[in-house]
Amino acid sequence: MEERGVDVILMDCQMPFVDGFEATREIRQMEAKPTGDKARRTYIIALTANALADERENCIASGMDDYLSKPFRTEGLKEALQRGAVARGLAVRSAAALLPGKP
Repeated sequence: MEERGVDVILMDCQMPFVDGFEATREIRQMEAKPTGDKARRTYIIALTANALADERENCIASGMDDYLSKPFRTEGLKEALQRGAVARGLAVRSAAALLPGKP
């Protein structure tokens, strides 16, 4: 991730060894290190099967930018990608334009 830019990460919250919360904190720590390049924040979308009310807040508190509950629909992913594009200041004509193979 450090050598080339990553625009979006779909972060599973329940992974073996290092969960998505810890992985996100580590990514944010790497991004906080001073570099010669301008600062870039990777848009991280949490993916979780836990649909409890406080899960979204836990994801945001750990440094994630958005949240999708599994199973999710394509439309939900499109909307999350569009929010990420807007957060980066990108103009997007439609959410469909954000997915590969779509006009």
